Amino acid sequence: MLRGARCLRGAPSAPSAVLAVALLSSLSRCSLPEPEPPAASALSAYFGTKTRYEDANPGLLRDPESPRRDPELLEETCTPVQLVGLIRHGTRYPTAKQIRKLRQLHGLLEARGPGGDPAAADAAGRDLGAALAAWPLWYADWMDGQLVEKGRQDMRQLALRLASLFPALFSRENYGRLQLITSSKHRCVESGAAFLKGLWQHYHPGLTPPDVADMECGPPRINDKLMRFFDHCEKFLTEVERNDTALYHVEAFKTGPEMQNILKKVAATLQVPVNNLNADLIQVAFFTCSFDLAIKGVKSPWCDVFDTDDAMVLEYLNDLKQYWKRGYGYTINSRSSCILFQDIFRHLDKAVEQKKRLALAAPILANPWFSRLDSQASTFPSHPSFTVYASVSPLLDSFTPQ
Repeated sequence: MLRGARCLRGAPSAPSAVLAVALLSSLSRCSLPEPEPPAASALSAYFGTKTRYEDANPGLLRDPESPRRDPELLEETCTPVQLVGLIRHGTRYPTAKQIRKLRQLHGLLEARGPGGDPAAADAAGRDLGAALAAWPLWYADWMDGQLVEKGRQDMRQLALRLASLFPALFSRENYGRLQLITSSKHRCVESGAAFLKGLWQHYHPGLTPPDVADMECGPPRINDKLMRFFDHCEKFLTEVERNDTALYHVEAFKTGPEMQNILKKVAATLQVPVNNLNADLIQVAFFTCSFDLAIKGVKSPWCDVFDTDDAMVLEYLNDLKQYWKRGYGYTINSRSSCILFQDIFRHLDKAVEQKKRLALAAPILANPWFSRLDSQASTFPSHPSFTVYASVSPLLDSFTPQ
C-alpha cells in the first residue's frame, strides 16, 4: 500500500523518487492468488487483526519468498532511493489474558457433565460441547503473546520478499546501513531479529545466520517513545485510555441484542448456562479458531461454534473497539501518532537532500507495527493521519450488516 512518495526530477533520462511505502508483511499486492490451504474456515474473512497471513494473501502459499512485482507499485519513470516500511510483527500466541478466558470457558464445558441434549447437536450430529471439552487446551500462561516459530518464519520470508522487490536498496553494500526500530514488546523485538536473519540469509544462502548482535547492521533498536507514542501522550491517556466512558458504544454493543442473541445461541450449542457467558468469553472463543489455524494449521471445533452471521457481529465488535480506542473516534487518537510520522518524513526529507548531493540514501525500515497485535496500537492511529479506512458516519452500538 503506497502511503506517499516524493520524487526528484533531474535529467529526463534518470529521474529518481523517494518512496514511503507502508508494507503489510503479507505483501498482498505482490503475489498471485492460490487455492485455500487444506485447513481453512469460512470465518477467516472476519478475524480482522487475527487473520492468518495466508488467508489475507493466498499467494504466499505458492512461493512465500519470491513475490511478483506489481507493475503499478513502481513505475518505470521512478527509481526508489529510500524505503520506509510499517511492518507488523509475525504470528504470535494469544495473550495470557486471552488464555485465562479460554481456560474459564473450557472449565464451563468440563463442568456440564457426561451426555448431552441431542437437539443441540450440530449438522453432523456431533455434540460440540463434548468435542470442545475433549479438545486439548494446549495454551499456557507463559506464552503470553510471544512470537511463535511460524511468526519467525513470517518475518524471514518477508525480508526475502522485500530484498527481491527492491534489490538496489537491499544490496549487500547497503546492509550495514539498514536501520530497524522496534518497541520493547518481546514479540516485536523477536520479529525484528527474525527479519534481520532472513535478510542475512539472502546475502549468505545456505549458511546459518549469526546472532543479530554480531551482524553488520546491528540488532533492532528499541525506542518506545517513538513506537509506543500513545504511552507517552498524556492527553490520550486521560481522554481515552483511562477514561471509563471512552468506550461507551463498545460496552453498549456487548449487551445489545445482536451479542445477546449470539450468547444464547452459543449457550444452547455448548449446553452451558447462558448466565455464565459474556461477550468477552464469546470473542475469545471466536479468535481461538483463528489462533489454531495460524499457529498449528488446524481447524479446531471452535470454528464450528459460529456461522458467518455470528462472525459479522463479532467482527463489528472488534472494529467498534478499535474505532473508538485507536481510530477515528477521538481526534487525539491520530494526533498522538504525530511524533512517529514527523520522524518518518524527517528521514524522507533527509533522503531528498542526500540525493540532491548525489549521496546514497540508506534503506530505513521503521517498524511501528512491531508493537501490539492485540490492539494494533501503533498503526490504527496512523489511519486517520492518511485518511484511510474512513467510515462515512461514526461507528455506534447499532449494527447493520455491510
